[in-house]
Parts: sequence; structure tokens; C-alpha cells
Amino acid sequence: MAAGRLTTHVLDTARGRPAAGLAIELARIDPATGGREVLGSARTNADGRTDGPLLEGGALTRGVYELVFAVGGYFADLEPGGDPPFLDRVPIRFGVGDPAAHYHVPLLASPWAYSTYRGS
Repeated sequence: MAAGRLTTHVLDTARGRPAAGLAIELARIDPATGGREVLGSARTNADGRTDGPLLEGGALTRGVYELVFAVGGYFADLEPGGDPPFLDRVPIRFGVGDPAAHYHVPLLASPWAYSTYRGS
């Protein structure tokens, strides 16, 4: 059986480039209580990706996860001293049904909107 992995990347759609230096938090969600167990954090590199998978191999198990992207801080760093951000922390909650698969969860973000999809 192949070892699965979880990856992400973030694109700044307002500027048409990767979102470098954006903070990301990863948590596992308890389906019974809705409680969050923070598994780690990372920052995107110059390509808008993390330097390695957020989870891989046996660490990626069947269940519900949440990535929280600090888009407010990212855009505030680009234009300091502005108004409070419209979007601050963007949570993406998703399920992993096959821990042997590759789950790629990209975020396309601007200061006013975001979208995501299951990538490859």
C-alpha cells in the first residue's frame, strides 16, 4: 500500500503570484465532540508551498482535518497600517477517507475572497 500525504499551496490571486510567508495551522477534528487537536504549523515558502508534506505515511489517518490559513496577516504584511482585514483566518475542513492517497488542499486567496478544491 502506498504511503499517503497531505500537501497544500497558497496563491495570491490579487497579485497573481504565490503567497510566500503565509502561516498555516493543521488540526485533527474529533467527530464526536468537534474538538480540535493541533498537529502542527508551517509557513509557505517562495513558491507558496510548505517545504514538505504537512502529514505523510502513518501520520495521515482516516478522519476529519482542518487547515487554517492566516490570510489576514499575510495581506496586512503587504500593506501595513490599513483597515482590519475582511478575511482573517480561513479554515478549510475536509475529510480523509483513504490514508494511502495524496490529499492536496490548495487555497486561492485575495483580501476579499477565497476558493479551494482537491488538487493533485
